[in-house]
Order: sequence, then C-alpha cells, then structure tokens
Amino acid sequence: MKGVIMAGGFGTRLRPLTCNLPKPMAPMANRPMMHHIVNLLKGLGIREIMSLLYYQPESISSYFGNGSAFDIEMFYTKAEADFGTAGSVRNASTFLDERFIVISGDVLTDFDLKKTIAFHEAKGAPATLVLTRVPDPLAFGVVMTDEEGKITRFLEKPQWGEVFSDTINTGIYILEPEVLDLIPYKQDFDFSKDLFPMMLEQNMGLYGFIGEGYWRDVGNLEEYQQAHFDILTGEVRIEFPGTEKGPIWIDGSPDIGENVAFEEKVILGKNTTIESGATIINSVIGDKSHVGAGAIIRDSVIWQGTRIGRNSQLTNDVLCEEVSLGDDVVISEKVYIADRCIIGNEARLLANIKLWPDKEVESRSTVSASLVWADRWTRELFTNARITGLSNIEMTPEFGAKLGSAMGAFAGKGRSIAISRDADNVSRMIHRAMTTGLMSAGVIVNDLQQTPIPLTRSELRNGKQAAGMHIRKSPHDRRKTDIIFFSADGRDMPPSLTKSIERLFFGEEYQRASYNEVGSIFFPERTNEAYITSFLQVLDEDAIRAARMNVALDFSYGVASTILPNILGALGPEVVAVNGYQDPTRMAREREEIEAAQKKLGEVVTSLGYDMGFIIDPGAEKIYAVCETGDSIHNYRLLSILTKLYLETHPAAKKIAVPVVASTEVELIAADYEVEVVYTKNTHLAMMEATSNPDIEFVGGTRGGFIFPEFLFAIDGMYAVAKIMEMTAKSGLSLGQLDRDLPHRAVTERTIDCLWELKGRTMRRAMEHSEGMRRQLIDGVKIWLDDHDWVLLIPDKERPCFHVVVETAEAEKSAQLALEYEKLVREWKQEEAVEVA
Repeated sequence: MKGVIMAGGFGTRLRPLTCNLPKPMAPMANRPMMHHIVNLLKGLGIREIMSLLYYQPESISSYFGNGSAFDIEMFYTKAEADFGTAGSVRNASTFLDERFIVISGDVLTDFDLKKTIAFHEAKGAPATLVLTRVPDPLAFGVVMTDEEGKITRFLEKPQWGEVFSDTINTGIYILEPEVLDLIPYKQDFDFSKDLFPMMLEQNMGLYGFIGEGYWRDVGNLEEYQQAHFDILTGEVRIEFPGTEKGPIWIDGSPDIGENVAFEEKVILGKNTTIESGATIINSVIGDKSHVGAGAIIRDSVIWQGTRIGRNSQLTNDVLCEEVSLGDDVVISEKVYIADRCIIGNEARLLANIKLWPDKEVESRSTVSASLVWADRWTRELFTNARITGLSNIEMTPEFGAKLGSAMGAFAGKGRSIAISRDADNVSRMIHRAMTTGLMSAGVIVNDLQQTPIPLTRSELRNGKQAAGMHIRKSPHDRRKTDIIFFSADGRDMPPSLTKSIERLFFGEEYQRASYNEVGSIFFPERTNEAYITSFLQVLDEDAIRAARMNVALDFSYGVASTILPNILGALGPEVVAVNGYQDPTRMAREREEIEAAQKKLGEVVTSLGYDMGFIIDPGAEKIYAVCETGDSIHNYRLLSILTKLYLETHPAAKKIAVPVVASTEVELIAADYEVEVVYTKNTHLAMMEATSNPDIEFVGGTRGGFIFPEFLFAIDGMYAVAKIMEMTAKSGLSLGQLDRDLPHRAVTERTIDCLWELKGRTMRRAMEHSEGMRRQLIDGVKIWLDDHDWVLLIPDKERPCFHVVVETAEAEKSAQLALEYEKLVREWKQEEAVEVA
C-alpha cells in the first residue's frame, strides 16, 4: 500500500503564520504538521509516499528530502496549475499502481486507520472515506451512510437546514488504483464535489467508515492554537522529540535557570534557554528560543529562534520564527506575530492583532487592531448573505472600513459597487465607513443613499456592477445593524462568494490602490423614476383604478414612505397612511409590537370601512396583512390566500414555488388548478433561485415575503401590496372572504434551545428517527405522517436553537404533536450533551 499526502495548501486562513511557508510545514509541537502525517503513514507500514506540491514546494522537499532520514521513500510531483484534489492525485497515477491512501498534510489526527483498511478490504470497495463526527459540520462535507456503511448522500459545506448528520468527510480516503481512470487528466476535478458524487450516482460501491480517535482540521488560527492545547492535554497521541520530566517534555538539554516555574504541560525544544524566575504555563517553546528572566508565558506557541525579553508577558498568542520581544512587553490574547518581527521594550500589543513578517514596533508604543473582534466574528462573519452585529459595538467605523476594503479587494480595482442604506444614523456611519474602504481598494462607488432594498436590487439587475450592499437597522432588534450583500445581478450573494469575502477579511490580505487609482463616488440619477416606471408597466392599472379601493398602510417609519405614495397616486386608491414618515428610532419592531400594530391597523380598517390594510416593513420587503373585517392574517395563511388569488387571476400558470415550511393548504389549492408546487429551502436566496425557472411565476414565503418574477426576482413589499390590489380587483374576491372559504389547517411552532455544538448531533438523531418514513430533506427533516399532516425539524441558521413545526387538520392534534416532538428533541439534545461531555 502506498501513501499520498496532499501538501499544496496555501494556508490563507493561517496567515500571518504561513506567509513564509506552506501550511503543511507549520510547526505542531515543534515539528511540521506534515511530519506527524508521515509518522501516521509509517505506523500503517507504508514506506512509499508521494507528496503533491503546489505552493512553496521547496520548503517541503528540502525538509523531507528523499525520505531516508524518516525511514521512508519520499517522492514529489508538482502541478503546473490547480487541478483540484482529485486532479492532483491523477497527476501521480504512474506512481499509484496499487491500493493507496490519500491524506491531507495539514490535519492533526491519530486515527487508527488499520481498522479503516480492514473495513475497506471486507467491503471490496473501490473507495472508502474516513469519516468523523464534529459539533459544527457547516465548514465540511456532510456524509450520510446506511447501516452497512454504504454512502447514500453527500452535502458539500451545507447550511444548517441541510445538516442531516454530524458525520463529515475528513479528507482521508482509501482508494483502489482503478478509481484513477474516472478522473480526467490535467483538469480541475475534486474528490468531494466531482468524483465521489459521480461514483454515488453510478452506484459504484462507495463506503464510509467512522474513524476512531482524534481528528482536527487546522483550518484557521484558533484551530491551530486549539490543536496545540489538545496535544498538551493528551487528547491526541502524536510523537514529538524528547523525554518527559514531570510537567515538561524536554528535547535535548535546555539551559534552565533558578526558580523557573513550569505549570500544566510544557514542551521545550532543543537548545532552549529559560532564565531565572520565568513562568511557563501550558505552552510550547521552539528550538533555540530564549525566554528572559521573570517572563510569563501562558497558553502560547513559540516557534524556533524567538527571543522573549525579561519580564515580558504573553497570553494565548503565537510567535513565529526569530521574533524578538524586548523587555517588559505585554501581549494580550490572540496576537499572532509573524517571522522576524521586532517588538521594542515596554510595548503593548492589544488583543486580536496580526503582525506580518519583518514588522517593527517601537519601544513604549501601543499597537491596536482597528477593531477588537467580538468572539462572534471569529465564528463566522456571514449568516446567508447578511452580516449582523451590535450597533457601534461590533458594527463600528473601523469594522466598516475593513469590511469595505475586503469587499473592494473581492470586487477588483476599477469595478463599481452599489451601496444603499436606510435612515438610521448607525447605518449612515457604516455606509460611509464602507465607502472609504471600497475607495481605498480602487472601487467606484455608486451611492444610492437612502433607498428601499427592492430598489437597490432593481438597480443591480442589469449586471453592470460587481456587487451591491445595503445597510439597515435590524428590523427585529433595534440594538443591531445589518449589512446585506448582493451579487452582480441583485440576488443575495451565495455562500461561495461570501466565503471569499470572509477569507479576505480575516486574512487581511487586501491591497490598497495607489494614490492615483483610489476609487470615486457617483450618485446615480433617476433611480426612483426608473423603478416606478417599471413597476407600473407590469400592473393592470385600469383594473385597480376601476375597483376604487380603500387601503390603510402602515409604513413602519421606513423608506417606503418616500416611494410608494407616488405609485399609489398613479393607481387611484383611497389611502390612509400610518407612520408614514422616516423615524430611525422607531423602525425596529419585536414580534409582539408587529402583532399590536396589526391589531391597531385592523381598527383603522373597520372604523373607516376599508377593503384591506398592510404593514410594510422598514426595508420595504415584507408585508403583514389585515382583511376588511379588521382581522390580522397570519403569514402562513396569507401565503395560502395569495396562492388562490394568483392562480385565479393567472390561469396559464404552470408552477409556483414555496418554502418547505409552507402549509399543505398551498398544495390543496394548487391541485384545484392542476398547478405544480415546487418546494425550496426556507431562505430568501432559495426563493430567488426558484425564479430562474421560467415556468415559476409566483414564489410565496411564510414570513410575509412574496416574489412576482414579472416585475422582480426578489421580495418587494411595495409591489406585493399593489399586486394584491390588482388580483382582488380582477377576481372580485376579498381577503376576508378567502380566509373564511379556503381549507384551513392548524400549524404549531415550538423552539428549543440547542447549543451550536449539539445541532449536528441532534439533526443526526432526527435522521435516524425518520429512517424508513416518508420524508423531505430540502431544509431540515420534514416527516410526513400521512398525505397531509407533517412535522418539520429544523435548526435555526442564526441562533443556538432548534425549531419544531407541526401541521395537521386539527389544532388540538397539532399542538399535541408539537409537544411530543419538542420533548423528543430535548431528549436527543440531552443524550448527545452527555456523550459530548
């Protein structure tokens, strides 16, 4: 059996540690990560190993040479281009004339792979993937297997609603040489995205085996530090040089002064010097490093050749090669200092700073990053296409400028980006900060100023701009600010692109434009007029005017109050406006406040004898409805009513789309018109993607958002109001009448707190529970109890909680089932928490 080590990683997310070396060569307990992988393969009896190189190949080849110093034969191949994981292995096909194992050179693991190989042989499989279970599967490829270990489904880097298991692909594969025939030569071809899905589709016998032991993808700076802590606490079994003496693991004969204190576990490299009175706690000290008298080092990783001055203090930091710290330096948590940096005496480095190679900090100076990140930013920046943070705490001018710079680097110098905002002062501040960041990257900024979100999307749909952004006060939490990112076509930016921005942001690798290439600002003219013209062109204005409707509108103190009155003036209804001016202090509403506003609007409708009433959210995207009797219409029910109205007035409709959480009422209504219902994930992006099918003419949501592709590919509350007026006018049906007459089913929702690290495990339990039952795996696990009744188990995408949604014909049964499943989810969560502990 032969070994293949994937050693071409750039290590972008590990920078500045990897500025001068490839990721597999980053030290792990004073040895390169790849050295530990070589030891793992040797333990399997493998002596012939091929290293696949790409980035800084000489660093790896000079360390391992021909392999004789490691009791192996090491071979190398370097790709002239990035051919993907499988394509890179295909490049080494002449070497791979027998069974081989593929493993990444930048993971830390002590898996007992002999058991995996035995499993592979027993199954006679062409390919076996080594799997493991992790608390947060979002960053990995989720793999589902049957009881025999045969793989049944892949989900590459899923969203929470797709995390049907906490079992992931570790990137370790046992392969037979004939698999190479399936991989095209010198083409971009990936194992997890291309080869394995193809093998699964062709039923070629693809298996997965859950590895026993420790595995960690050292994918970012926090993971790098945590991997060291796991080594120090003995959670992972790896070889490192030296001998154990009490709490210290010593390589060679270090020079240790008097009264030196070592606490917890400490690893000392060769030829280290520790002067008297120093304290080292739970840390790794590299070869030839020098720690001055009285210095205190806690929870830190020090690479070789680094000098720590007297009385200096480090806490939870990483210092790379040949860093020099003066005396009395204080370094706060999570500071990463690259090779050959010089820090002067009495300098202070505040938390969450990265210093790139060869930087010098003067004595007695204080260095601070432009933003001290809250923990949440290190977790993940985006939720779908949105970033949300506490106003002026997480969402600060410094943050906005840095994000703008990252966005500008993503777009590219000379490209244009549209940016808009609401009336809130924090939105204005972040808008201007991001504008400066964009300009610094050489981007042309088209400033739409105060603009409804649908109008910004409409402005983008010609595809002439690289991207767009909208900054707003969070509509449901007045303490927070949202930044929404749009692709060049105006749709929500997909995860593949937001991840690119995230990498630039955290890696701080964006370049500034030269002085004569700094971007400019333009203020596009007549955007409102163009939107209104397009709006009116697709409506049946005559039908609306003839109906002489009376409508009450609550503008939620938002920007729709500056646009919609002009449109309605052209359509002719009698309108009473509530909260019809902009007031950023009153835009955000909690659920209870929205319900109270609906009730109040209902009183206005009944007292005036009006036909209907609507609340339009501050961003002009979603609506909440009141019928002619003054009754509030729940958003689930509103979707059913609008489905009926749309199909009644559009007899040529073939398909409509709704989220998987939508009521079966929609299916029953559509069946009367022989219209197909297409189900989507419960996200705005998925709803927008549904409009790319030309047969889908209506996409309805369950949270007040509706898409009419005849006008726009995204939800637009202003157009939804006008379209409802048109459809009721043409059909002669009222909202209240439809609410009374249409089939009515009972929906119950429950929310259960669930720690982030237990979400994947809980989803796996939901999958196990529903095995053999009729189910949908579009977003969460939807279990059909019969032809119409169902239960949906779905993790929240933004909060540490789980949702249970139940629909039946009777309210009592729905409530009872919801309680039963809530209890079940709580039991799963508790059992998994015990297992984790």
